[in-house]
Amino acid sequence: MRLPIYQIDAFTDRVFGGNPAAVVPLDSWLPDATLQAIAAENNLAETAFFVPEGDGWRLRWFTPTVEVDLCGHATLASASLIFSHLKPDLTRARFQTRSGLLEVTKQGDVLAMDFPTRMPVRVDDPALANGLAKALGAVPDEVWKSRDVLAVYKKAADVAALKPDFAAIARLDAWAVLPTAPGDAPGVDFVSRFFAPSHGVPEDPVTGSAHCELIPYWARRLGKTRLSARQISARGGVLECEHRGERVTIAGKAVLYLEGSIFV
Repeated sequence: MRLPIYQIDAFTDRVFGGNPAAVVPLDSWLPDATLQAIAAENNLAETAFFVPEGDGWRLRWFTPTVEVDLCGHATLASASLIFSHLKPDLTRARFQTRSGLLEVTKQGDVLAMDFPTRMPVRVDDPALANGLAKALGAVPDEVWKSRDVLAVYKKAADVAALKPDFAAIARLDAWAVLPTAPGDAPGVDFVSRFFAPSHGVPEDPVTGSAHCELIPYWARRLGKTRLSARQISARGGVLECEHRGERVTIAGKAVLYLEGSIFV
C-alpha cells in the first residue's frame, strides 16, 4: 500500500524552524498498530492522520510511543496541508478529535486554531517542587498543574538556561513539564519550553496544546487577553494567542518541508 506523507514545520515562517509534524491523509483508517508503527518510524514529536468525516475530517495524533488527546502543531500542519494542497478553496477546516471539535481558520498566511482552555491550579507540594528543581536544574518560583506541570520562573533567561535531566522528568507525576517565564523582548509576553520524555518527546520544539494552559495563566497574571508567545527551544517558534474564557485561539504559520510516499 502506498500512502502520501508530508512533513510540515509549524509555528514558523521558514523551513528548519518551528516544530516539524508528519501528516498522513487517509481515505479510511488503518489498524491502530499500523498508525503507531508509522509514527514510530517517522520519529517526530507527532504524526497526524485524518480521514474525511461529515463536513470535515476525523483527526488523530501519535507520538513515537502513544496516541495523544490533543496536539497543536500537528493540527496546524494538517490544516495547512488542507488549505494549500487538498482543498485550496476552503478558509475553515473542521476536525473531530478526542478533544472534541477543533476548527482552524485561514487568515491570510496565518492559521488560527480554536482550542479548549485548560486552566491550571496552583500546587503547594514541596516534594514536587524539589523534584522539579532536581530534574530541571533550578528551583521554580511557582508550580501550577493542569494536564502538565507548569514550573514558573522569574526571567526568560532562567528558562533558556535550564539543563533538563530527562530521566528525572520522566519519573515525576506529570504528563509533561512546562517551564515558563515572562518575556524579555519587545512584543513577547511570555516564553516556555516543553519536556515529555515519558511519552517519547524529550523536548518538543513548539507545543500548541501546552498553550491551552499557558494562555489562561498568563492572561490572568498579565491582565490581558491577547498575548504573543515564544517557545525558546533550539528551533524556536512564534504563537499569537487569545484567551476567550473556555476557549483559546492559538495562531501561527506553517511551511511545507517534505512531500513523499509511505509503503506499508
